[in-house]
Amino acid sequence: MSTTSGRPRRATVHDVAVVAGVSRGTISRYVNGDPYVSASAREAIEAAIAEVGYVPNTAARHLVMQRTESVAFIVHEPHSLFVEDPNIGGILLGANAALSEADHQMAVLIVDSERDTDRVARYLSGGSVDGAIIVSARANDPVARVVDKLKLPAAFVGHPPGASSSAFVVIDNRGSARAITSRLLETGRRRVGMIAAALDRDSGSDRLAGFTDALGDRFDPGLIEPVPLYSYSAGRDGMTALLERAPDIDGVFAASDAVAAGAMEALRAAGRRVPIDVGVVGFDDSAWARRTLPALSTVRQPAEGLGREAAALVLAQLRGDAAPGETLLDCEIVWRESA
Repeated sequence: MSTTSGRPRRATVHDVAVVAGVSRGTISRYVNGDPYVSASAREAIEAAIAEVGYVPNTAARHLVMQRTESVAFIVHEPHSLFVEDPNIGGILLGANAALSEADHQMAVLIVDSERDTDRVARYLSGGSVDGAIIVSARANDPVARVVDKLKLPAAFVGHPPGASSSAFVVIDNRGSARAITSRLLETGRRRVGMIAAALDRDSGSDRLAGFTDALGDRFDPGLIEPVPLYSYSAGRDGMTALLERAPDIDGVFAASDAVAAGAMEALRAAGRRVPIDVGVVGFDDSAWARRTLPALSTVRQPAEGLGREAAALVLAQLRGDAAPGETLLDCEIVWRESA
């Protein structure tokens, strides 16, 4: 390539056309993914691109196609929890893998305040992404309302009340919570409580409902300790409060593994042995479950699978396919030493 002011001149479509022996129109069709470009022309163009060092102007291509080939991954959680919670990390990795396979980029957006909501709303309204994956949305979530107003192709991980998107990827939080609580009761526990986290979203409220189902007539609302987040500190503080109110408690269902780990720390500090004095179970089967001593009995949810499926639903909408109302993924109980 010749130079201008000492700098190499950027290769153009014309340079590729000369080397490949095809028209510039054929090259444009190839760059824009036209499947009807012949195999021989495609081979010649690819060889010419490699020879002249041509880099397609993707910004111009996106402008013509009105696509960014980017999808937002929106997490409505405090910044600290985004780092602490391996479940969110698993969902993110699964979504990123599916988007990467489709040659799309991921833009990670964390909503932790009203200011974050306004910033994310402006970003989405500016056409910076083609679609959105939304994690941890609350009831009447403001970002979800923005996505709906923009008619942006979207998929929720979970099914927050009031969300009008047609695509949701869920697990049976209620049934799974009922199952692991029933298993805990089968060990002979008589005073079983719950540290009920994140009741402002469907996962938290459904896990409390499943716990209530399992207890039936034995349910005691005084043994429920609501906490705001699926976090270690929330579990520690919630367990401390439960012990003060009900020192004879002998079983606990923690709404997540991080909450369970915090609860076990509070029990140790109070001189209560797990599982001899108090049986503890969690939810997620995240890294927290294998980090506790003893190892935590929990519900395994497919975090990466949730992310992959949510990304697939967004990509399907971008292709013009109709999205299913709800996709349900399976969970299983993993029984270890904590109960």
